[in-house]
Amino acid sequence: MISTQLVRSSCAVLLLMLPGCVTSAGGVSLRADGTPGPEECSEEARKVMNYLRLFVGEAAVVQIDANQSARPITLYDGPIESQLEGDLGLIEAPSRLYGVVWTQGEQVVIRYYEAHPMNGGNKIPLCAVARLGMGQLRKRPDSKPGTAVLGATTAAVFIVDAFR
Repeated sequence: MISTQLVRSSCAVLLLMLPGCVTSAGGVSLRADGTPGPEECSEEARKVMNYLRLFVGEAAVVQIDANQSARPITLYDGPIESQLEGDLGLIEAPSRLYGVVWTQGEQVVIRYYEAHPMNGGNKIPLCAVARLGMGQLRKRPDSKPGTAVLGATTAAVFIVDAFR
């Protein structure tokens, strides 16, 4: 028979291992409408962005979902991989941006936590958001709960110093 102590120890080890597997957005609080609440950028991301001279407002265009190219696209709550269409400061296109999507509310919220250059190198921590420009992130009325159907495949992405 398995002892209670062994079970507790195993659970503790699993809990300690989970943060490495959970996205950066694991601790984001949600507002009443299901959209993400405020979140600070990590100190590491702030340092890296400063070093790379990625200041608030620096912008580029992204392919919203690197795995979908046909219109319309359907996004789901959870992780997303986007592709830069133009350089974002010193981060060259077609680098990938990794983040999280929330589909609640009238428009999609996408927060990016890291970039991965396609020419090699390490992942780069950052804080960036996809922003509503010409209606790209507004959900179509035929979107089902937990999804967002978008007519556009591209959006603007902006460097931020905190998520609001």
